[in-house]
Amino acid sequence: MHIEDQPAFVLHARPWRETSLLVEVLTLDHGRLGLVARGVQGPKKHVLRAALQPLQHIRLTAVLRGELAQLRSAESLDAAPRLTGDAMLAGFYINELVLRLAPRQDPAPELYEAFADVRQRLALDGLAWTLRRFERDLLDAIGLGFAFDSDGDGQEIEPAARYRLDPEHGPRRLQRDGEAADRSAAATGHALLALAADIAPEAADMASLRRALRAVLSHHLGSRGLKSWELAANLSRR
Repeated sequence: MHIEDQPAFVLHARPWRETSLLVEVLTLDHGRLGLVARGVQGPKKHVLRAALQPLQHIRLTAVLRGELAQLRSAESLDAAPRLTGDAMLAGFYINELVLRLAPRQDPAPELYEAFADVRQRLALDGLAWTLRRFERDLLDAIGLGFAFDSDGDGQEIEPAARYRLDPEHGPRRLQRDGEAADRSAAATGHALLALAADIAPEAADMASLRRALRAVLSHHLGSRGLKSWELAANLSRR
């Protein structure tokens, strides 16, 4: 199958053999694609290699045969965001999430649009909220999302209550007695309602949302976590 003039975001690129790259991209019409970019490595700078940096927005032409496509051409559509510190780590994180959770060759235009939005917001204030919104939108786009304004049984979320996010069922309200061990990984009702309304919650509620969504993501990722989580934990300990 020929893929012509397809907009895409570069997620990852690594050397392959002596002069080539294996590149993962998120495209508008074809979902996540694995590409072989031949002849772009070596002592001389290659124009095509410059367009294949993570977070770069490109337009590509490729030929898809089986699991991998042969890249024919690619051009940058804009300049990749210049990120430092926490924002750089966040860029690594969103790329890794898409790589691990989005299946190859499964069209997901909603995910493409969500990625375009989060990419633009990485360098702005409110990084925690930017990432929580993207986690929500990613889960929705790949068919793993659920409502945040009602629990898994269809009952309205109560602002003062706490909820565990069951990956297969949705929010489950914690009882006042018992389940104490679950409270540290539970989100406040305020936080869930804010996420549903696309309004940034207060700082304490935001923290509870991070822990609850991470539990959902960990479930879908399986036993192997994310390298970006390990890196963030190491930096925090230092």
